[in-house]
Amino acid sequence: MIGRIQGQVLAKQPPMVLVDVAGIGYELEVPMSTFCDLPPLQAAVVLHTHQVIREDAHLLYGFATLSERNAFRLLLRVAGVGPKLALALLSGLTVTELAGVVARQEAGRLTKVPGVGKKTAERLLLELRDKFSDTDLGLVAGAVAASAANGHGDVANALAALGYNDKEVAVALKALPAGTAVEDAIRLSLRLLSRVD
Repeated sequence: MIGRIQGQVLAKQPPMVLVDVAGIGYELEVPMSTFCDLPPLQAAVVLHTHQVIREDAHLLYGFATLSERNAFRLLLRVAGVGPKLALALLSGLTVTELAGVVARQEAGRLTKVPGVGKKTAERLLLELRDKFSDTDLGLVAGAVAASAANGHGDVANALAALGYNDKEVAVALKALPAGTAVEDAIRLSLRLLSRVD
């Protein structure tokens, strides 16, 4: 699975962005929140990604933040919500707004998003009520952001490349002392995660 893309922006046409990574152009669909934050053409960009493999296509979705990607993944778990509708929801509402709407059970706010009818809105609120929490969204992103500030950004990337999910990465990074060398930090994280499993 492709979990992260870093390269140059070659083209932008909502909701698509084309990113050049070492001579290969990756086409990604992004929510409008991410699209509006994209740098100019030829500038460097880093996007957290979610890959969908279907019988007829391999699709890649990009997000400016981990919390956006986490929200996208939570939305996909709701019956009847596919990638297009999840992108529409994240284009119409920020992650914070969406979490607030779910907490307050505001079906009317969701029905303002194109493609979301009353039944879909009610299903979203019901299924996300206990799942759309700070633990699922904000704390993971916060831990990874803090790890980057502590010099552990490379560790987060290495763990993600090894197949650990965002929550597992966040747990490992939180346990690392600041100033630990990258190689030692990866070893410590793997040791911790193997005990957790």
